[in-house]
Amino acid sequence: MRVLVTGASGFLGGAVVRDLVSAGHEVRTFQRRPSGLAGEPGITDVLGSVTDAAAVTSALDGIDAVVHLAAKVSLAGDPAEFEAVNVGGTRTLVEAMRTAGVGRLVFVSSPSVAHSGSSIVGDGALPADPASALGDYARTKARAELLALAADSAELRVVAVRPHLVWGPGDTQLVGRIVERARAGRLPLLGHGAALIDTTYVDNAASAMTAALTHIDEVHGRSYVVTNGEPRPVAEMLAGICAAAGVAAPRWSVPASVARTAGGLVEAAWRVRPGIDEPPMTRFLAEQLSTAHWFDQRATRAELHWTPSVTLDEGLERLTAHYAAASAAR
Repeated sequence: MRVLVTGASGFLGGAVVRDLVSAGHEVRTFQRRPSGLAGEPGITDVLGSVTDAAAVTSALDGIDAVVHLAAKVSLAGDPAEFEAVNVGGTRTLVEAMRTAGVGRLVFVSSPSVAHSGSSIVGDGALPADPASALGDYARTKARAELLALAADSAELRVVAVRPHLVWGPGDTQLVGRIVERARAGRLPLLGHGAALIDTTYVDNAASAMTAALTHIDEVHGRSYVVTNGEPRPVAEMLAGICAAAGVAAPRWSVPASVARTAGGLVEAAWRVRPGIDEPPMTRFLAEQLSTAHWFDQRATRAELHWTPSVTLDEGLERLTAHYAAASAAR
């Protein structure tokens, strides 16, 4: 198929593009800045924003399917921007696809759309709930997922895929921030670090998107959480990432209740006077680092005909090699 991938300049977006090409699809990327993939076989770049209806319509010309990753992803920021990009951009894309007769949409979502802060122990993909989701990102992604799935029909088949905590070599968000804060001695454990969490190695997240597109005629109208299916204690996962980068793992802890309270105060201060980077703590981040969240993957694997190809240990070995190569190049 000829597939449009929005948000291809991001870490996961680039991996999705390459996985689609390896599966035999022709890919057109669509994002505000160059994806860095143009010139590779099977890939063409188009610049534009999902909030620009004319640009979206032009990008859809000759396209058979869309994988929609473009979003404002942040722990803090202007609520109006989250609304405009995550909800408004999805609405613009769906309307343009209907008009253009593009019949397949893989909407890339997040487990946070159905999470209110309590522990997740073996849940599947619960319904998106904007009212209980934590933070502007999760709330607007929940609304966007509901909007996309409401458009599902025989003419426009829609499936939502929610990869959880995607990481791997080159990740400047999850991995990069963990390593940066650990190196500076600013990475504590919340509580005892014993909460079990699922994560997803980037290659596995990307292949799940390709699988969802491949089987969309069978699974449209549904949502799926995607993970490696190997829950590990937070402390163990953080230690593995730190070891790969050659930095010390967290050696001090903060009570989870204190971190949540501090996160709320930081969020309030950030709204009044935003910092240059992400806030050091938010209520959502405190919850993610202190409560269990792992998911039942049986339906995801059976219905998408998909299994992860890279284990967590293999992923950590690749991450170690990445940091070793980067160190040798300096």
